[in-house]
Amino acid sequence: MRKLGRTSSQRKALLRDLTTDLIVHERIQTTEARAKELRSTVEKMITLGKRGDLHARRQAAAYIRRETVTATDEAGEETTVFALQKLFNDVAPRYADRQGGYTRILKLGQRRGDGAPVVIIELV
Repeated sequence: MRKLGRTSSQRKALLRDLTTDLIVHERIQTTEARAKELRSTVEKMITLGKRGDLHARRQAAAYIRRETVTATDEAGEETTVFALQKLFNDVAPRYADRQGGYTRILKLGQRRGDGAPVVIIELV
């Protein structure tokens, strides 16, 4: 496990936030080390979403932040959806027939300030 230059509580908070953001936006830009750590937690959350039972939903709710997403429905009206709802209703059913490998990491190059390798991590 990479420490990412943080204490364990800071690292856990960072991964929770990045996991929630990836589920909500389905594509985020971050450093390579963070993306490689994020990959395992996101794939665990999607696997919980595929299980879909009450226990899996509660386990995911204990990890994912309560972040809202505005989505448009068939009638064209905007509705507010929580990240957990999006995981279980939209993201997980997409991967029902897939056995892992839900994310993709694309390298972008070096960050200008400190030269850290920057990547885009996205849901496949």
